[in-house]
Amino acid sequence: MSTHELYTIPAELSTWDVEMTGAARFTWEYDDGRDRMLALYQKGKDKQWDSVKRIDWDLEVDPYDVLGIPDTTLAIYGSPLWDRMDRRQRDEVRRHNAAWQFSQFLHGEQGAMICSARIVESVPDLDSKFYAATQTMDEARHAETYARFLQEKVGLAYPINEHLKALLDSTLNDSRWDMPYLGMQVLIEGLALAAFGVMRDITTKPLPKQILAYVMQDEARHVAFGRMALRDYYRNLSDAELREREDFVIEGCYLMRDRLRGEEIWETVGLSRQESAEAMECVDRSEYLRLFRSLLFSRIVPCVKDIGLWSPRLQKAYADMGVLDMAGQSLDALMRQDEEIAERLDAERFAREEEERAEEVAGTIAAAGD
Repeated sequence: MSTHELYTIPAELSTWDVEMTGAARFTWEYDDGRDRMLALYQKGKDKQWDSVKRIDWDLEVDPYDVLGIPDTTLAIYGSPLWDRMDRRQRDEVRRHNAAWQFSQFLHGEQGAMICSARIVESVPDLDSKFYAATQTMDEARHAETYARFLQEKVGLAYPINEHLKALLDSTLNDSRWDMPYLGMQVLIEGLALAAFGVMRDITTKPLPKQILAYVMQDEARHVAFGRMALRDYYRNLSDAELREREDFVIEGCYLMRDRLRGEEIWETVGLSRQESAEAMECVDRSEYLRLFRSLLFSRIVPCVKDIGLWSPRLQKAYADMGVLDMAGQSLDALMRQDEEIAERLDAERFAREEEERAEEVAGTIAAAGD
């Protein structure tokens, strides 16, 4: 089935062409490079996985209850609008919310694949080119995984959100080699990583939990890659150059925050224009979404601080967004946790499979004895 048959609203049938500027850079320096970057590259090679084999696609998913979480997480829950809905309408709201979230994950992963390929092309250091090549493969696998999940398990998809599209456009349009790092590795990947983490930790369904945990295991390395490369580079920039990057970060963070409102969902589920406006008022007042939005910056804010973009002006922007206190988060601790959760899921799954094989062998022996 074509993905275009799954889209709830028309998507562009042609490809989206982004005009890119800047040079493709070769380097003739093949020395070892930075130890930490090469260690990350080695880890990127060691941790490659096949989504067909590592994820248990036989697990069932209810498209009207994809994550198995309470309705209290929906912005309109408990509102007069929610109370007026019948069971079928509420089911559609759940399904469309999940489809919209995972669709934006999918489009973001394709954007990450293109940005990481762009980094391979434009970054001047060979060790960074090596690692970005492994990330390009990671992002291809993630896009493959989310596409299959939407096609086979949810049966519904949304086109790319205009705010995500705008950030990708400005990231890829810039000729400076560090901007794909800043736009993708720090902002888009940082936000996605936090969103994956919230959903991984609250879902009660095994298939989305597997997908989110395994993708996060990769994404944590990607954010570490961006931190490492930009921290070294930004130490040597002028105040004017740093200010340009800070302007990009502030604009990008506002775009990412606004992306989370999901405006396109409401009329798509059959609400009138007036009801859609009522739903958006609920979104803007939702305490759960305010907390969720704040948590989504838990990976971005400390990363921005770590790479050296931390002027009073940038801090004020984060204070206005209500996320300044996220600066104290430990990215290294979060990355270790992401690794451990994925490894624990693997261990539990392999233990169950081993037990099932042992029972099957015992059953076969017993049947032969009879």
